[in-house]
Amino acid sequence: MAIFRTYLLIVIAVLGLYTLKVGFDHGWNLIPIFFDNIISMDWQGQFNLDFMSFLALSAIWVSWRHRFSAGGLVLGVFAFFGGMMFLAPYLIWASMKAKGDVSKFLLGSQRSK
Repeated sequence: MAIFRTYLLIVIAVLGLYTLKVGFDHGWNLIPIFFDNIISMDWQGQFNLDFMSFLALSAIWVSWRHRFSAGGLVLGVFAFFGGMMFLAPYLIWASMKAKGDVSKFLLGSQRSK
């Protein structure tokens, strides 16, 4: 689990710095660019659609892990719009809370009994 957490910390640092650089150089209005690429039906659009599917899967899993409670649904929205900048810290938190129990980590403490 330590290697996994280290990987997540590296992802947070690299992606955070990369995001800041791109945002300052090209602006912060990602949404129109993201969907324009999808509408263009090219490889960049295909990648964005594929990526959005992963975001949706992440959001569904986080919400499900919290039994689709109000808090779980809010976390799901953060997972969808926050991507790895949400999911990496969430996974670090979940792995620490599970104390190495992979079943608790993946399913949540309520489902892993």
